[in-house]
Parts: sequence; structure tokens; C-alpha cells
Amino acid sequence: MKFPYTEKVLEHFRNPKNVGKLEDADGKGLEGSPACGDMVAVYLKVDPKTTVIDDIKFESYGCASNIATASIITEMAKGKTIADAKKITWQEATDELGGLPPVKRHCSVLAVEGLRSAIRDYEEKHGLVSEQEPTTEEVVRSRLKHVMNPMAGLDIVRTELVTKIEVKEGIVRVVLDLPSNHQFANAIKEDLVEKLEALWDVKEVKVVFTEG
Repeated sequence: MKFPYTEKVLEHFRNPKNVGKLEDADGKGLEGSPACGDMVAVYLKVDPKTTVIDDIKFESYGCASNIATASIITEMAKGKTIADAKKITWQEATDELGGLPPVKRHCSVLAVEGLRSAIRDYEEKHGLVSEQEPTTEEVVRSRLKHVMNPMAGLDIVRTELVTKIEVKEGIVRVVLDLPSNHQFANAIKEDLVEKLEALWDVKEVKVVFTEG
């Protein structure tokens, strides 16, 4: 039986590049879920004058393909402008690794989405989004799907922690089915606020906990 991984995949799995977290990241993105088997977080440092990605790191939870594709994606993106990095495709990442088993190609898609999510976060924070659609409840709900519920390993929408979303005159109000003194309450709130404050027309984010 032929081993399913190329030597390059194994090299990036055994010795991944750019592993870690940038605490002062200019942009960051999170895609996937540990409950589904794979998750990747991408962190960027961007030169504000040239928009070149000066530094990039990733954290991964998953299989060899997940780690290898995240590693190769960071190598491909480093030194590129955010506009060029955004054009990197999952097929290019797969080809760079010498191929992946068909059942594992979703890992390259996940890595690319993590990179694009980090770039989008940077663009929104720096007013670089060309098409600025108004923030709606649907937009907020979509963003909250990237906020993890540490108790379940899934996002706070799928685990039904979010019970109500209101958007009015630039103020977003999110009600969570969680007591304020819960051990994960502050972490979830911080992540939630960060995800929503980046939206161009959001002036304030209010998080309300249910105390019952």
C-alpha cells in the first residue's frame, strides 16, 4: 500500500514553519472547529505603508495535512502584499506540497480560509474594505460563528449560547445564555467584542449575560 503523503507534506508536518501566536497581531483569523477535527488560527503583522505581510504565524489543531497546509500557506504569504496573499488558492497550496489525498484536500481550503479571514480582519480594522455593506443581524450571526464555545469545541451559535441579537444605529447587542460569573464568560465576551468591533459601522458592542 502506497503511503498517502508526499515527502514535502511530511516535512512540513514534522517541522512546520511559522508556528505560534502573534500577541500584537494586526490581523487574525480562526477557521474550523476542534469538534469537527480540524482548526487553524492565522496571525499577521503588516507593514502599514506597503501592506506587505512582514510576519505570519499559525496555530493548528488537527491532522498532518492540516498542519502541513497551514505551514505552507504561511510560507507562501510571507513577504507578499495582502492583495497578493488574498489570491493564494487551496489548489496552489496543495500543488506546493506535491499533492494531498482527496479526502484531505479540505485541509488546504481551511488554511486558505484562515489566511483570508486574517486579511479581512486587518482590512476592516484599517478601513480598507472597498464594499462596505451595513451590519445586519445576519452579518453579526455570521461573525459569531467564529467565536468558540470552549465547553463544546464548537462556535457559540451552533451551541445555542446566543439567544438574541439586536442591531440598531451602530450599536450591537448580543444576549448569551451564560452567567457572567462562568469561567469562560470573559474569554467569550472578549472574543465576541473583538470580532464585531472590526465592522466598519459598529460603534459599540454590548454583551448581556443571563444570570438564571
